[in-house]
Amino acid sequence: MKEIKSVNILSGGGGSPEPVASATLGLRLALNATARACSRKRGFACRALDSAQGKPCSVALLGLAFTMAEILLSLTIIGVVAAITLPSLTGNINERTWNTQRKALYARMSQAIMLMPALNGYGTLTEGDSSTSAEDTAAETFVTAGLSKVLKINNVCDNEHLEDCGITSKFTTLTASTVSSFPDTLVKLNSMFNSSVINGCGTSFSYSQLDTKAAAFETANGESIVVYYNPRCVSAMGETNFYTQPKLCANFIYDLNGTKGPNTLGKDMGFISAFYPTDTVVVAPMPLLKALGPSTQQEAGPLCTDNDSESRLPTREEVMSMWVNKNLIGSITTMGMWTSSVESSTQAWLMDFLPGRLYVSGRSRTDVYTRCVKR
Repeated sequence: MKEIKSVNILSGGGGSPEPVASATLGLRLALNATARACSRKRGFACRALDSAQGKPCSVALLGLAFTMAEILLSLTIIGVVAAITLPSLTGNINERTWNTQRKALYARMSQAIMLMPALNGYGTLTEGDSSTSAEDTAAETFVTAGLSKVLKINNVCDNEHLEDCGITSKFTTLTASTVSSFPDTLVKLNSMFNSSVINGCGTSFSYSQLDTKAAAFETANGESIVVYYNPRCVSAMGETNFYTQPKLCANFIYDLNGTKGPNTLGKDMGFISAFYPTDTVVVAPMPLLKALGPSTQQEAGPLCTDNDSESRLPTREEVMSMWVNKNLIGSITTMGMWTSSVESSTQAWLMDFLPGRLYVSGRSRTDVYTRCVKR
């Protein structure tokens, strides 16, 4: 840049020339030249300073504004990235929210059930004859006369009005099958509560009880819950071989947000089971999608953690709960299934999943499968 020399400006009146503001004009010319240079070299910092104010050149003089094409391109890229990542981000947030709500509901239900003196004996359950119909108030009475005393409940619905408690008739199983009619009795939940079968060991097993109608209720926290109740449930008696059916006292299918979607097991829906009328065990397993194995019982636990770091081998009662709700899970093995419940250093509990039989067997067996559950 050429050196800017002072310019003499003649004062009015035709007198002799005087140097009036020569320094100021020279500084202005220098700043204008610097601004033009900055405009030509877009993107470089302008280091010229206004000696009078000690400030950098105005950004407006630098010519750094984006063109319309650049703005549109940037917005397009942002839109594409948002379209790709937003569903995943929203899904992760929902998963964490449901998981937190599920654990909170399980804690409240467990505490409430533990406060009840016993879980059996509620309601009237008699068979009908040729002149009368069967009377069944068991599940509804269990809620109104028992559970509502220890749990805040806003609304109770009988078998004919489950939808009034936010129960949707259509939902999706863990394996993505669609159920278009909500099971409204215990036998519709699991037909093995009233059937005769041949188990995997070739022995005959028959079990029969009066089918009970489901009832529903809404909690103070907004969850919608259907309850299936067995008023004749019995306690564990130290057996090493028994069936699930008589040990189940109550089974609950919950929907964390009522009729709002997605109404899918493993997301906003799940189940809680209570076994044994006294010394009750309450479980809420969330099974993983696929079965693993076969393997020994010692290998089954590491199979779970290797497959998913947040999963584990289910307890005996958790496997029983999975059997009760097997139609909600969907595709599930009919073979044996390991539990984490160990009877001795060489024996552990497993389930013959076809009839729901629990028994103790050698931990070294290699023909038993595993269905892991989330922590």
